[in-house]
Amino acid sequence: MPEQDAKIYAKMKLGDKQALEELYDRYVKLLYSFSYKMLQDKHTSEEIVQEIFVKIWTQKSSYDETKGKFSSWLLTITRHAIIDYMRKKKELVSDMTARELQPDSEQSVEDQIEWKEKREYIKEALNQLKEEQKLVIDLFYFKGLSQQKIADHCRIPLGTVKGRLRLALKHLKGKMQLSEQGKGGSI
Repeated sequence: MPEQDAKIYAKMKLGDKQALEELYDRYVKLLYSFSYKMLQDKHTSEEIVQEIFVKIWTQKSSYDETKGKFSSWLLTITRHAIIDYMRKKKELVSDMTARELQPDSEQSVEDQIEWKEKREYIKEALNQLKEEQKLVIDLFYFKGLSQQKIADHCRIPLGTVKGRLRLALKHLKGKMQLSEQGKGGSI
């Protein structure tokens, strides 16, 4: 089968649309299920799969059979496309959050004071985290590292990173709820 994939891919590189269709038929389900498992979003997963086949058709990515199986190469390209998508989405969310957290000069004085109070509550809650939790929160949310990269950087197991993130978020949520109750309003 791997030899067959390489032959079909070689035909496709020469402009054979039938070869592209054959590769698509063989791998669309695998790439879609892989994407969906990572993203949990049907529409985005479909877009990622289409992007992959456009890339290989336009030869923006090139398969080298001496480096491994064709299916592994396709999955690697898909994984990179998913990571790129997630980074772009995180940057977009981060930019939006930064804009939302900036006080608007046209806001009323009351709104600006409330915004500053919220920021202080968040800072206070972050400062009450254990050092290892602060570190993973900083690396994940503010520096944009993946959980695996955090595990590699800190030389700790991936499960430990996930646990620290989960506990830190639980702690932050609890602190924010307490500050909200103490204030008598909503954050």
